[in-house]
Amino acid sequence: MRILALPLAALLGLALPVQAQEETDAPSPNQIVDEAPREEWVTIPPENLLVMTLAPAVDGSARKVVIQLMPAPFSQGWVANIRTLARAGWYDGITINRVQDNYVVQWGDPNYDNPEAKGAATPLPEGLRIMNEIDYISDEIGQALAMEDVAIDEDPYANTTFFHQGWPVGGDTDGAWPVHCYGMVGVGRGYSPDTGSGAELYTVIGHAPRHLDRNIALVGRIVEGMEHLSSLPRGSGALGFYTAEEADKRTPILTVRVASDLPESERLAFEYLSTDSDTFARYADARANRRDPFFIEPAGGADICNIPVPVRQVVD
Repeated sequence: MRILALPLAALLGLALPVQAQEETDAPSPNQIVDEAPREEWVTIPPENLLVMTLAPAVDGSARKVVIQLMPAPFSQGWVANIRTLARAGWYDGITINRVQDNYVVQWGDPNYDNPEAKGAATPLPEGLRIMNEIDYISDEIGQALAMEDVAIDEDPYANTTFFHQGWPVGGDTDGAWPVHCYGMVGVGRGYSPDTGSGAELYTVIGHAPRHLDRNIALVGRIVEGMEHLSSLPRGSGALGFYTAEEADKRTPILTVRVASDLPESERLAFEYLSTDSDTFARYADARANRRDPFFIEPAGGADICNIPVPVRQVVD
């Protein structure tokens, strides 16, 4: 298994050659991605995509949000539950219940774990897995880190940060875990040892809340339609929940479908830039050390969340 570790010289904050720092015609990160060879893009299986359809906007325009579910070895019990919930139609008719500024948007049954609940929660479908706190971490990749002697960078939340199969990950020799970057999707839960089922989900809409790493399960990321969630009105209740007086602010979720279950004519196709590729290494370096004309001083390093993995829709 090849792992592209973030601590490339640039990402470790090591000094770059003066010549590199003085480049004024260096390509921007977007230019590097645009020039990536076709073979460096990886198709996302439709089984790993959720299509969430919100109620139309005030002007009548459609609002769809596409979520990429996380592949093995991370969070597979919760991911399986999410597919079960979607295929049972459980998510159909739920709402956005919480919008906390610079933090998260959360959705689910408005009568489940909601301070303003007025009725009984919708029963969950049978067959959901019960997950444990140990499942927040994959020891499989931790063992690989130990064997491959991956360099360690400075990060206040993990001994090392790197990308694995297109996902931002933190870890040490005991295990590895996905990290809370902008747009990541996690599982809402109560107090420990409750780890949540996948019925309550949220996405990060602000500064990366890395303190949640290893405390809440991450199951995916938004790959399209983030603007429909990040622009929603903030709730004034505790933790950004909508109060009873703000019930009209709750955005209904009409349907949530696994993309592979949709008719072929309705499926959306996406792919991500391989994080094992030469282009991604150049892109990561460019994100950490901007040398295109606008920038005066290269930063000399980057937090892993400041290097979003490029994802694009495939249009025939």
